[in-house]
Amino acid sequence: MKRSLRHLFCGAGILAAAMLSLAQPGAADDLIGFTTIYETRDEDTLPDIARRFDLGYVEVRTANPDIDPWLPGAGKWLTLPTQHIIPRAVRRGIVINLPELRLYYFAANGQVMSFPLGIGGEGKETPVGTTKVRAKRIHPTWVPTASEHAETPNLPQSVGPGPDNPMGELALYLAWPGYAIHGTNKPYSIGRRDSHGCIRLYPQDIDALFSVVTVGTPVTVVNEPIKAGWSNGELYVEVHPYETDADTIETVGKARTEAAIDVDDMITSTAGAEVERVDWNAVERAMHQRTGIPVRVTLPVESPSP
Repeated sequence: MKRSLRHLFCGAGILAAAMLSLAQPGAADDLIGFTTIYETRDEDTLPDIARRFDLGYVEVRTANPDIDPWLPGAGKWLTLPTQHIIPRAVRRGIVINLPELRLYYFAANGQVMSFPLGIGGEGKETPVGTTKVRAKRIHPTWVPTASEHAETPNLPQSVGPGPDNPMGELALYLAWPGYAIHGTNKPYSIGRRDSHGCIRLYPQDIDALFSVVTVGTPVTVVNEPIKAGWSNGELYVEVHPYETDADTIETVGKARTEAAIDVDDMITSTAGAEVERVDWNAVERAMHQRTGIPVRVTLPVESPSP
């Protein structure tokens, strides 16, 4: 489903976040949110649009690779990736999918919240695996790691609460030593691989997540550049560049590595008894384009002959 927010500018970021965060997929529905079509204004930049619609910079750039990120100009129509297939992971607690730089939170009442992330850069990658929230802190103190001191020797031993604290105002510490999900004093780092492994959220998003997450909440980090799922009787595929492509996308708009994952088995398994309806040409196009936007890959149901 697509909806235009062309004339809605005041508070658009808050509204877009609410639309996605309050998503509650129905039975056997693997999609949340909806695709947004947006017309640019003279003063727009892609980072500004990303923050306004609660998206990450790289995911907006990936979906619109031919748009100048700094001077898109007025009257350009952008496809904003505000619809997502839920990752293939246990739908409990927090699930983070690194290639799409996105976090999902599964509430006990079935509600799904989703937020863009900043994650670890090259050589400082956020790990894959399972852990849990071990502590919550308001106004956390940032203590640079040994690797951060080695990279920047003049760092202080610690930074208390305030505008210079890169952890922002709220933090969810993980059972993995040295890792946390936290806010940031650099909102434009969201949707990029710019941290030393920790997971950053926009200030308004960590506020929303912090208010509902409890100590002990499970956290699952996965690496799924390709996702498939059902919605309203149709099969969708969502293909992202690899996590390591994020830095290239920032500069040139497109991934340079070729998608090498064999999706046939995954699509066949997800399609099940409806595998004959799969449009394999649509699957191939999605694999080639890798826009990060869900694409329908099922053919229409044929009507029975009279």
